[in-house]
Amino acid sequence: MKVSELAGLAGVTAETVRHYVREGLLHPERHPDNGYQLFDQGDLERLRFIQRARTLGFGVAEIRDILAHADHGDSPCPMVRDLLASRLPEIHQRIAELQALAERMEQALAAWAEMPDGTPDGHSLCRLIESFPEPLKGSDRQSCCHGGTAKESP
Repeated sequence: MKVSELAGLAGVTAETVRHYVREGLLHPERHPDNGYQLFDQGDLERLRFIQRARTLGFGVAEIRDILAHADHGDSPCPMVRDLLASRLPEIHQRIAELQALAERMEQALAAWAEMPDGTPDGHSLCRLIESFPEPLKGSDRQSCCHGGTAKESP
């Protein structure tokens, strides 16, 4: 089957299939006459495995390692367990940080509900943000969202 057929059966875009080929997760045959990438039922099963792994939070490099173990006849299951076990506390921490951010946003919206809009005047940029209490030094308020947009430098 061609890229578009495989993508349709797996419920992904053709570009997703091409991306996984470029990343070395899928290894299609080449049609001898026209050079088209050709996939078989094994590729469909592999693509579905990749999708499941992605829903569990595994990245492309991790999936590549998992598949390499399996392709060499080694069980990747111990590695998979270890990866998830080490990542789960990080996920819980991120959830707690995002929950704290949501609470701060709710507090800000409630506090701002009756405040008038202001015009920047050289001393004030936005009265709403400036009226919000400054974060405590070293508090979790500054460390929200690892890799997100709300993180500030210490």
